[in-house]
Amino acid sequence: MTVTARTFTIAGLVVGAAGIGVLWAAGVEFPVAVPPGIIILVAGALFVAFAPWRLSPAVGALLGLFVAVGFAISPTGVDNLLGRHGAAVATGQAIQLVGVLTALVAGVLATTAARRTPQRR
Repeated sequence: MTVTARTFTIAGLVVGAAGIGVLWAAGVEFPVAVPPGIIILVAGALFVAFAPWRLSPAVGALLGLFVAVGFAISPTGVDNLLGRHGAAVATGQAIQLVGVLTALVAGVLATTAARRTPQRR
């Protein structure tokens, strides 16, 4: 099996969702019973994995960007990452951030590579 930027995009989305799961388990409150970010990132990973379109990794990049911007503008994002709300929260925040940044970078690389590759007919 060849590891590609598309594979890293999928893995980044799944790792980002796992980070949200750690945040949830650590006691971070979310607006609904199941954190919507988990569902959104897992759905995005499934889309990137199974969509037949060569530019589908762009969806993973956009989801990674969306969550990374959410972290940056969140009033608790940096505090969570620095451990001001506990080590488990810091760990979850770090996992989430590594995952979505990986999805962002890999998604851009995969989309760029797909655009350069001639489409099969």
